[in-house]
Amino acid sequence: MSDFVADPAFDAGSAVVGDLGLCQVRLQDDARFPWLILIPRIVGAVELEDLSAAQRVDVMEAVVRAGAVVRALGDQAGRPVEKLNVAAIGNVTAQLHVHVVGRRRDDGLWPDPIWGRGPATRHDPKGLDAAVALIRRALDPVSP
Repeated sequence: MSDFVADPAFDAGSAVVGDLGLCQVRLQDDARFPWLILIPRIVGAVELEDLSAAQRVDVMEAVVRAGAVVRALGDQAGRPVEKLNVAAIGNVTAQLHVHVVGRRRDDGLWPDPIWGRGPATRHDPKGLDAAVALIRRALDPVSP
């Protein structure tokens, strides 16, 4: 994992906020949705099949934990998550990554997919700081 580097394309629309097991965790900078991206720190991984069975289990556990964080982000924003969308698409950025997105029936794109739909609404600085702080607390194994 020491040679791992996230594809630079992620830098344009997301911020690194920590690690969860095998995965680097990023906050997607789109305030329309509570949205995390998990990038397994495995060099050359493009598909889930590129991971060992143990690594796939680790990634799935990270997805479940990220879902709880996404729900907490929705609560913090006053827009509780009604449905989690989880996807490892990779059509734009081939490096294996998993999106964990909170959706609501009133989110403006419901029930359609969000991928590539409309320009992102960047987090304002205060909102970004609050989201990052919440995520880091949630990822800290010693936090209550």
